[in-house]
Amino acid sequence: MPETGDLDELEKFVGGMLQSLEPRARRSLFRKVATTMRRGQQKRIRSQRNPDGTRFEPRKKPKKEQLGQYALKFLYPSGGSGPPRLVLMKSWRREGPLFTGYDVKAGGLRSFEWNKVVRFLPAEADEENKGAGKLRNRTTVRQRAMFKRIGRSGILQAGQNAHEAWAGFAGEVARVARVHQEGKFDRPARSSRAVRYAKRELLGLTAQEREDLLDTVIEHLAHQDI
Repeated sequence: MPETGDLDELEKFVGGMLQSLEPRARRSLFRKVATTMRRGQQKRIRSQRNPDGTRFEPRKKPKKEQLGQYALKFLYPSGGSGPPRLVLMKSWRREGPLFTGYDVKAGGLRSFEWNKVVRFLPAEADEENKGAGKLRNRTTVRQRAMFKRIGRSGILQAGQNAHEAWAGFAGEVARVARVHQEGKFDRPARSSRAVRYAKRELLGLTAQEREDLLDTVIEHLAHQDI
């Protein structure tokens, strides 16, 4: 693998050669570059590593869960302008500002924000014993590899024009990615206080990725009449 300084010189040389290409030929080349770039970013994100080769800082261990041994009955905002809906929850757990359990009426697992509950109600004896699904212990998103979804092709986008090629994110995904990329403050949930996230560089080029991109460019130029 060339040294970083060698790569810098080679990139300058190749950059000069690109100026001699017609716009249509540059767009064709940059399409290949964008595809190669996105593939490299996806591979590195899956490996949970920063461009300098260090591993992403792991998530902080979540606060110990509070397991509910009784039924919860409460009124919760319906999401529209209508009256709050009645929720009967069995087999639930609380973690920070959220609690998750089996919503009997909805017939499945649901999560709610604790401080949004309009009013807690006493559960009747028959409601305490009402059958419901169980909240099983399972590996959570926090325990699995981070950014598993964010590296997919439909989310990690790539594009090009006659002047440049790029790979990155858009919309809300871009905002979340920037929080991790730069180690900024953000709210884990709407009702929680802002916390500083560890810096995890989702986008960036390793020396090997730079070399792969140069190989793509040089191979393309080798078949052009410069």
